[in-house]
Amino acid sequence: MAKLLTPRMVLRGFEAFVLVSVITFAGILWYGNDLGAFWASIGRIRWGWVLVGVAVASLDWFGGGLRLWVVVRHLLPSVRLRTMILAGGMGAWGAYVTPAQTGAAPMMIYTMKRNGIPVPVAVTATLITFIATVLFFALAGPIAIVAGAGRSLGQRGNVLGLSLYDLFLGSLWLFVGIGVLLVAVILFPRLFHRLLQRVSGWAMGRSPRFAHRLEAVHAGLDEAHRSVVAFNSPRGWLALLLATIISGPSHGNKLLAGYVALRAVGIQAHFVDVLLLQTMITFLLYFFAPTPGGSGVAEVLSAAVMSIYVPRELTPLYTMIWRLVLSWFTLAAGGAVFYSWVRRGLKQLDPGGGAGGEAVEAGPA
Repeated sequence: MAKLLTPRMVLRGFEAFVLVSVITFAGILWYGNDLGAFWASIGRIRWGWVLVGVAVASLDWFGGGLRLWVVVRHLLPSVRLRTMILAGGMGAWGAYVTPAQTGAAPMMIYTMKRNGIPVPVAVTATLITFIATVLFFALAGPIAIVAGAGRSLGQRGNVLGLSLYDLFLGSLWLFVGIGVLLVAVILFPRLFHRLLQRVSGWAMGRSPRFAHRLEAVHAGLDEAHRSVVAFNSPRGWLALLLATIISGPSHGNKLLAGYVALRAVGIQAHFVDVLLLQTMITFLLYFFAPTPGGSGVAEVLSAAVMSIYVPRELTPLYTMIWRLVLSWFTLAAGGAVFYSWVRRGLKQLDPGGGAGGEAVEAGPA
């Protein structure tokens, strides 16, 4: 199991996010090489699009909450949508303040537990929403490519001889491969369960010093097995299908932040092309961003990829608005909620459903 997700750990993650983001923004400002142009560019902000950005950022909460509600009501029909909206938003918030998004799942589970959702149900819902995310990107990407979207990107960019279109295809196949694997796990859960049990058992025999950690892995495999079996039914597949479709708006802030930021600084671009570029950035941040909220990596990656649309002097302003939509609005709202929890006292999350203490047990995202 991971370390405890305590208020101190969350605070350190937030501080790291802010520090790295500020340093990176200063570097991008230096890259712009014209501080006067940056201040002048602030006057050209289209505030209507910034308000659109606030609405897009709220999809962390409303899109993520609706998706959770669809999944949880398959197991617990009486669940309230308002509770799931809070859990969805706090899960996104937890991802932004922890390295490699490791806080997303435990914060989502903790929020549901705090609002009366049994921990096994919360764990199952978290796993299924992760599967829905992977399936959405694994399906939406190829459909967009078959429809002819993004071909103009083949003439843009040159990274080791690869165009932006080539990079998008490469990152897309990672999600397609994972998506195929996850569908196979749902269709043949017992086969994969036995296989993973044998692998973990072999590892326990080879490394006795890690046996106690692998026992926890066994428990996790049993829980995951029960989760996928619960959804291997017509109603379960329908819930997964709906969750996969809703994964679009659930990740709307990540997919639309680039287009909103472009319009906010007065730049018009082809919507679908920008959407594909933001999808590629999302793919890469999933796999290659070890810092809290992808701080540093995200800013540099976004500035580099979007340089085909954004002139150097507007890059700092674009990056600032993009970051606001992507994470800062959610960080502010989630921070206020978490602060209220700290003031009232945090209930401990544990598999047995006990309460007390001030830590949230963190598992994998």
